[in-house]
Amino acid sequence: MAGQSSSAAVAAPDLPENPQELAELTAKVMFDNDPASQALGLAIEHVAPGEARMSMTVRRDMLNGHQTCHGGFIFALADSTFAFACNSRNAATVASGCTIDYLAPGYEGDILTADAKEYSLAGRTGVYDVQVTNQDGKRIAIFRGRSYRIKGQVVGD
Repeated sequence: MAGQSSSAAVAAPDLPENPQELAELTAKVMFDNDPASQALGLAIEHVAPGEARMSMTVRRDMLNGHQTCHGGFIFALADSTFAFACNSRNAATVASGCTIDYLAPGYEGDILTADAKEYSLAGRTGVYDVQVTNQDGKRIAIFRGRSYRIKGQVVGD
């Protein structure tokens, strides 16, 4: 999915009826139009209704004065993964609030993976938990995002 240019919106009649196919199409369109996630080198590993997994390699320019990954980059990875999970049903959704707890540092060369899962979805609001781990499975951070569905769709609107 990475490395592609912006794609044209898919007409509503062409939307897949299968929820998994719709989640994958929505993720592709979102990523193609997401220069922030692209610039961070994020990669979509998995997407399904209500969930997403993304990864990021910690680069030298992501290090802070302690030579560990700046918390803002870890937050951005978790936040983007949260966005892909809460938009996976093709209902345009934004964050209404987020929190993060940092558990361990990330280092240059680490591959950080964020796994987002829907905890609750009711009406226009949702709650999503995101766990960030390194390549050894060590927990780096836990993130909770609250979502709010707005008007429109990601694809076909």
